[in-house]
Amino acid sequence: MNIHKLFSDRKFLETQINFFIEKKQIKKIEENPELVESHLEKAKHNLKFFKLNKKHTEYIDWQIVSLYYALYHASLALITNKNYSSKNHYATILLLIKEYSISKDEAELIKELSIGKSEAELYTNLKKDRHDASYSTNVKFTNELIENYQKEVVKFINQTEEIIR
Repeated sequence: MNIHKLFSDRKFLETQINFFIEKKQIKKIEENPELVESHLEKAKHNLKFFKLNKKHTEYIDWQIVSLYYALYHASLALITNKNYSSKNHYATILLLIKEYSISKDEAELIKELSIGKSEAELYTNLKKDRHDASYSTNVKFTNELIENYQKEVVKFINQTEEIIR
């Protein structure tokens, strides 16, 4: 996934989104504040699971998985808030970029309420590590990586709450 290209080339972004619309992986939906809240609660639930298991370093792969799904459900809350549903993780990040990225001028005013390149990179990096954690037989994650992901996911969930409230 070329995050830089998705942010810099709106036509490319729209082409990617249209592909998922045609495949019925992205749909426009009616406003549904209850579903937005449910996704946010699921994100918090996954974060609680992570915190409960953080002390068990032998399950570091599952820590990655739970952090990823906390981030993913916060992302689903955001796109649902814009009346979209997504059945694909890549499609979800496309919608986040489309609906929540802002111009440089706007960033000066409302930086804390935008989804920027660093959040998109967090999503894609954690998605890759979640895949490796789920399917690889090697456990390669460090406590430092887990700590960083935890900090970033908590920040993202808090940011999501600010945006949708």
